[in-house]
Amino acid sequence: MVTMGGTPIKIEGTFPKTGEQAPAFSLVNRDLKDVTLADFAGKKKVLNIVPSLDTPVCALSTRKFNQRASEMDNTVVLIIAADLPFAMSRFCDQEGLDKVIPLSTMRGAQFMRDYGVAIADGPFAGITARAVIVLDENDQIIHAELVPEIKDEPNYDAALAALN
Repeated sequence: MVTMGGTPIKIEGTFPKTGEQAPAFSLVNRDLKDVTLADFAGKKKVLNIVPSLDTPVCALSTRKFNQRASEMDNTVVLIIAADLPFAMSRFCDQEGLDKVIPLSTMRGAQFMRDYGVAIADGPFAGITARAVIVLDENDQIIHAELVPEIKDEPNYDAALAALN
């Protein structure tokens, strides 16, 4: 169950489990180009899935993953949010976040369902719940955390430990 401020919210889709193959996806980068999971073939991937970079916890998790990204070998950190690519780009530029790759769900609604993070009701319907999914070089899921309370930060240490 996922809550927001203690109130349960409905999430659509099936959240992937450790050991499963990650579903393919297509999202939009800061240049408005479609980017797929296959574009990162051969690299480990941290999917930091957030509702919006325009919220304090989402911004904080993006900063933390950017800070830790330089310590990761052969790994990309993908920040996935409902924000438009322009806003994501502006946020990353203003914050000096150059080690993460912001990707928008603006043409990627299927991603939200395939990864079981689609908020289905209430005022935030249409954006994602908070989650961190770590993939190995072959897109096998090696860590998956659907954060139970959207206002809480993910477990960074557990996500990063999966990369070793």
